[in-house]
Amino acid sequence: MTRSVESRFIAIISGALLVVVAPLFTLFLTLSSQQAAKNLSERADAVLATNSQALGKPLWEMDTTSIRQIATLLVSDSAISAVQITDDAGVVDISEVKGNPSDFRGLDAISRPILYKTTQNTQQVGTITAYVPRLGWFAALHQVEMAFISIFVIAILTVFGAAVLGNRVMVIKPLLRLTAAIEATRRLGSRHHVDWRSNDEMGRLARSFNEMQTLLEREERELKRAHQQTIEIYNLTPAMLFSLTVDDHISAVSDYWLLATGYNRADVIGRPFLDLIAPADHALFADRKNQAKPDSPATEATLRFIRADGSMIDVLIVETSLCAAGKPPGSLSVMTDVTELKQSELRNHQQAITDHLTGLLNRQGFEGALDEKIAEADEAGTEVACLFVDLDRFKSINDNLGHAAGDAVLREFVERAQPLLREGDCASRLGGDEFALLITGEGAERRACELAQKIVDQFDAPFRVSGTAVRLSASIGLAFYPSHAATAAELLHKSDLAMYARKRDGKNGAQLYDRVILDETRERAEMESDIEVAIAASWFEAHFQPIVDIKTGTPAGFEALMRMRHPRKGLLSPAGIVSVAEETGTIAQIGTLILEDALANLARVSRLPGMGDAYVAVNFSPLQFEPGLPMRLAALLARYEIQPQRLVVEITEAVLLHDNPEIRNVLNEIQQFGCRIALDDFGTGYSSLSYMSRFPVDIVKIDQSFVRSLTEQTDEIGRKNRMLVEGISAISHKMNCKVVAEGVETEEQRLLLQGMGIDFAQGYLFSKPRGISDILDMFSADEPIARSLAS
Repeated sequence: MTRSVESRFIAIISGALLVVVAPLFTLFLTLSSQQAAKNLSERADAVLATNSQALGKPLWEMDTTSIRQIATLLVSDSAISAVQITDDAGVVDISEVKGNPSDFRGLDAISRPILYKTTQNTQQVGTITAYVPRLGWFAALHQVEMAFISIFVIAILTVFGAAVLGNRVMVIKPLLRLTAAIEATRRLGSRHHVDWRSNDEMGRLARSFNEMQTLLEREERELKRAHQQTIEIYNLTPAMLFSLTVDDHISAVSDYWLLATGYNRADVIGRPFLDLIAPADHALFADRKNQAKPDSPATEATLRFIRADGSMIDVLIVETSLCAAGKPPGSLSVMTDVTELKQSELRNHQQAITDHLTGLLNRQGFEGALDEKIAEADEAGTEVACLFVDLDRFKSINDNLGHAAGDAVLREFVERAQPLLREGDCASRLGGDEFALLITGEGAERRACELAQKIVDQFDAPFRVSGTAVRLSASIGLAFYPSHAATAAELLHKSDLAMYARKRDGKNGAQLYDRVILDETRERAEMESDIEVAIAASWFEAHFQPIVDIKTGTPAGFEALMRMRHPRKGLLSPAGIVSVAEETGTIAQIGTLILEDALANLARVSRLPGMGDAYVAVNFSPLQFEPGLPMRLAALLARYEIQPQRLVVEITEAVLLHDNPEIRNVLNEIQQFGCRIALDDFGTGYSSLSYMSRFPVDIVKIDQSFVRSLTEQTDEIGRKNRMLVEGISAISHKMNCKVVAEGVETEEQRLLLQGMGIDFAQGYLFSKPRGISDILDMFSADEPIARSLAS
């Protein structure tokens, strides 16, 4: 620094002297030398001019002695160093030189012609050349001038030396002390001060430096104290803290981190953090920053961490970048051991996808497994078979033996089915008594069909529940991916449709999905939609079919039969409507609409001659038998001014099957109110005769299948059916019940039934079901009613 500052200072002064003084001094010498040279040249010219005239005659006359004298005289002059005189004829050549006569170096030549004036003219007879000395810069200076120049040079050198000395004392010395203080601060780490006191700029610089050192020393103490506190907080915080560099190397770890992981600080500092992560999670850790939320400065990642003893734990790492000057120098992370939480989540997830009763997958777990199996099948180019299994008559076990017995049956079914499955197959309980099985790999379709038959065969042996043998069957639907379905949801849906098709076709067996099943399902869905619209738009009508005295053909009443008048499809019969309505639960609403329409129609028919006592028989669904039914019947009968005995409530075995006390009470209230009860489709159930003694029955209706067999079969079966009809008629009459035969279509059938003691009949022999307008037209004719129906 000393050489640099001082040499620069000397260079500046020297440069100033060279730039200012040197040109001026050079100009002065140049001007002086030029003036001296001019004076010398003028003097030599004057001398030559004078002597050239004097040489004219001697040179004309060839007087060499005079010529040499004049030459010598010229050389004696101080301004002339040499003289050379020559004539034009080349005869005379006289030279005079001071010193070495042959040395003319450093001399300038001045020539003049020598003229001689004759009587005729003036002519040149020769030439005189004088050699004068060439003057230098200092040759023209006098002694006084040289003295002044010497004084000037000494003054400049004195000023130059004083400036250098002053710079060294006033600038260099304090700068050296300042440099020493800074160097000492750098090397020793302590804040050194500059020992310099003055009132000039250097003194102020020294004071400012000392004040800065004092301030920095105080701030440094505070920073050290804060840093120490930070280190203590970093290490004493009960959390696993660690810091990473830009390239994800460990730069610091807390004591708690070391305690939890089992590592030593020296072993991990500078080590890549990836070395401590399970290899399977390396990509997840490397991609963590790309997964960061835009509005959050922190990133999160859940990884598997390798402890010092080789064990592995699940950790949640929350990382925050530490930015400085726009560049991330590293990050601070908090690591939390979430092993127990992950295990708990795994247990909860397992519980969430597992059926607690059977240990199989539930619906949620099955849907996830189905997606995985389909993805695997796509990769391997194989098939996936789905079996949808529903246990037939399972509800009766829950209703009769209790839900505990039902649960035992489900567990036993799983125990029987599991040995039939192979590794890689998947079983699930979707809910209730519904199960689903997945078969994958080569030959999945063949194996699925074989498995379906084996499951059906499993039900040949009864289930043992609390010492009781229970027999069940299974309806199974099969669908294959990708033959029948393109997605997991579609595959499950198609197998479900196939199962329901099997149930509709008689249960106890397996059904492979077919396009026809989907069409039937769509038709069924369309029917459901039509029913909903029909209820809202009042498309349902009660058509009447007369019930006549079998002997006379006189109408005694009518059966109200449900019809739907669709605006596009026309008039629809109950076929297909009732089964869908019973499944969807809308049968009660339809029944209410038909009941009200039937009573309104009966009120219109009652105005006809001879029809004042006619009754109407209305079919009731089991869903309609609720405690409020008697009150609703009473209100409707009062609205249309119809006597209660003119309403016959037709019920089937399904209403009486479970001997429900609530239904028994409703039927008793209806009969006590005055309405009559008819048992429809008698003889087709399991225990119809017992119902006549346990329930209030007024009319028994023999099913048309018995009536048809009277004339269609002449063998032993026909004879037995005739005996059954006769027996039903006799028993019914003994119990004060009227007997109605349904489906009478021929005169032969009517005569046979009349001979068996049947009271009333209905069928196409007398009339088909008709709309109310047709009924009114028919019974308003002039001919007697009996004759019109008999015909």
